[in-house]
Amino acid sequence: MLINILLLLGGFVALIFGANTLVDAASSLASRWGVPSIVIGLTIVAFGTSAPELVVNVFAATSGSTDMVLGNVLGSNIFNVLGILGISALLFPLSVKTNTTWIEIPLSLLAGICVLVIASDIFLDGSAGNLISRSDGIILLLFFLIFLVYNLVVAKSGGADEEMETKNYSTGKAVMFIILGLAGLVLGGRLIVTSAVEIAEVIGLSERVIGLTVVSIGTSLPELATSIIAVRKKNVDIAIGNVVGSNIFNIFFILGVSGTIVPLDINPSSIFDIAVNILAGLLLFIFVFTGRGRKVERWEGAVFLLGYIAYVTYLIM
Repeated sequence: MLINILLLLGGFVALIFGANTLVDAASSLASRWGVPSIVIGLTIVAFGTSAPELVVNVFAATSGSTDMVLGNVLGSNIFNVLGILGISALLFPLSVKTNTTWIEIPLSLLAGICVLVIASDIFLDGSAGNLISRSDGIILLLFFLIFLVYNLVVAKSGGADEEMETKNYSTGKAVMFIILGLAGLVLGGRLIVTSAVEIAEVIGLSERVIGLTVVSIGTSLPELATSIIAVRKKNVDIAIGNVVGSNIFNIFFILGVSGTIVPLDINPSSIFDIAVNILAGLLLFIFVFTGRGRKVERWEGAVFLLGYIAYVTYLIM
């Protein structure tokens, strides 16, 4: 048990180190080749922050741990809103830009509803079981493509000349760090999946619950760090935009890729988690449109955090 816990922690360290190293090296290489900052930010950096969830899900899907696949995505999204935004709003009230208010927050809510629809085969089609099929995965990826194009259009219209800080690596050094980053991602993802499955068996919790709690929180650490740093620097819009964008990425891209690789059998209990994810998105939408201005106040952050504690307690009990 102790060895598996150490392997799990080591997996998270390797995973996050690999993601950061890969982002820095790939961004440096892209900048050296003349790729605009806007494209680097919306592709390499965005994909890099979602790399932990993606790698863990690919390993979980290919090893047959499908409960962990959906659990990681839903758990990350629920933790992002209720946990990360809860902590961030307690530190400083979060203001929201118009685009995030009118487009990205509703789109994040729509993504959650999409999962409910594609995972409700028993209710909608009278099927023997719920399944996210390869065709469902491809549909999610098509939604992701639309979201990516939208981001490019918005970013270009909002200031394409803004420069982004990148590491100044030589080509050889950048390639070496890219390989090192990929190795860290692969090693970390493998360690997390195998040790999490072992821990679940030892303590008697399901892979679904482990995925919804331990694994999802671990893979969301980059978003947590980014949001807290942004709030401390009073860049509060970055904090909420980071979380909402990550949630859209998780469902449309990561779950889309996972479902395309291997069709995912859906545990009936996961419908509750899907509903909690939708409720968290709906709560964010309501909080933004209540009170003074487009803000998430401190007391609303406390509601988020208490809601997350209650949800995790329910899962464990």
